[in-house]
Amino acid sequence: MLYKEPAPIKDRENPFESMMSRFNVAAEVLGLDEEVYNVLKSPTRQVIVNIPVTMDDGKVRVFEGFRVMHSNILGPSKGGIRYAPDVFLDEVKALAAWMTWKCAVVDIPYGGAKGGIICDPYSMSAGEIERLTRAYTNSLIDIFGPDRDIPAPDMGTGPREMAWLMDEYSKTRGSTEHAVVTGKPLVLGGSLGRVEATGRGVMVSAMAAMDKLGMDPSKSTAVVQGFGNVGAWAAKLMAERGVKILGISDVSGAYWNDNGIDIEEAIEYKNEHNGRLEGYKGAEMMDPNELLTAKVDVLVPAAVEDVITIHNVDKIQARLIVEGANGPTSYKADSIINEKGIMVVPDILANSGGVTVSYFEWVQNRMGFKWTLQRVNERAERIMNEAFERVYAASQKYNVPMRIAAYIVAIDKVAMTYKYRGGF
Repeated sequence: MLYKEPAPIKDRENPFESMMSRFNVAAEVLGLDEEVYNVLKSPTRQVIVNIPVTMDDGKVRVFEGFRVMHSNILGPSKGGIRYAPDVFLDEVKALAAWMTWKCAVVDIPYGGAKGGIICDPYSMSAGEIERLTRAYTNSLIDIFGPDRDIPAPDMGTGPREMAWLMDEYSKTRGSTEHAVVTGKPLVLGGSLGRVEATGRGVMVSAMAAMDKLGMDPSKSTAVVQGFGNVGAWAAKLMAERGVKILGISDVSGAYWNDNGIDIEEAIEYKNEHNGRLEGYKGAEMMDPNELLTAKVDVLVPAAVEDVITIHNVDKIQARLIVEGANGPTSYKADSIINEKGIMVVPDILANSGGVTVSYFEWVQNRMGFKWTLQRVNERAERIMNEAFERVYAASQKYNVPMRIAAYIVAIDKVAMTYKYRGGF
């Protein structure tokens, strides 16, 4: 099954403009000078490529692909490659910028990047996808590199595609280059703990926020909107720490159990039914829109973009929102959430566990030594907890919501590094 990262904002608000709205607020609070502001607001490089691919029927089809490097101030740029029919440049720009802020928040030496190809991978054969991936790699052969720009999986791509990318890149270099890409299969240098890393980060962020709010996990309830890779792992790990998961959802609908859903059972059912919960009998079906506004302590939006908007934010009853997806909250809904006194652990903090363990994979590849799962998890949890504390401290210092505090922490780190490096 293809690995899927959380999706970005693609609503009526332009995704790059949505990111910039929050960036601007944080920059104003920091008093960011004009030079640094102008450097950080725009991507370092944007590449558009046309990729001819011979299809199974013998016809040649040309695909449009993108790669955006938002920043390389902290280190080589890092970010996934998305295969989707509706991917577009501003979406990729926004995702690249979010990656810069994520890496800065968790204090790892990467800048942000993102890639995409306009295609429908679910209607293509494995051979067509392989030829597309290898052609895309060759188109960007002078962009990618372990010390320049490091791709990873995203929507529509997974370990298989990353293996092809690594192989194609390695052929041009005459040597095996494991560190050129992360999210690889374990046998090709992938890291233990990567599959569950984003969901684990969501859990760690939730536990840290609940502690600040004086919430006892064993007496708290939650719903997880989206039961894919991120949501399922977040639900499983939160349940292990005592949180009662009352509701979950996926593309087949939403499911509710007043006594709590058996998450292990739900995951097993999903895995046995082509990755879907359709027909699951461990809970009753409900309106997916009502799942978001249910009376619970914790809401984890871990599915798609823009699910919390000005149209439903007034009805949200949770005390805490932990964003497993990228951009699940509309910019226009932020002020209402703040007025309601709901704490939000924002996406650039809550779901940064994925890029953290991707960094671990890169480190292991450079060392030529594989870490144990225990070491990966312990180090990832330490980094996530430290990042949460930095953001929370900034929130208290500047008297701003956690979302703006996360941007403040990230922008301040990148700006400071830029100045130490001497600027232009």
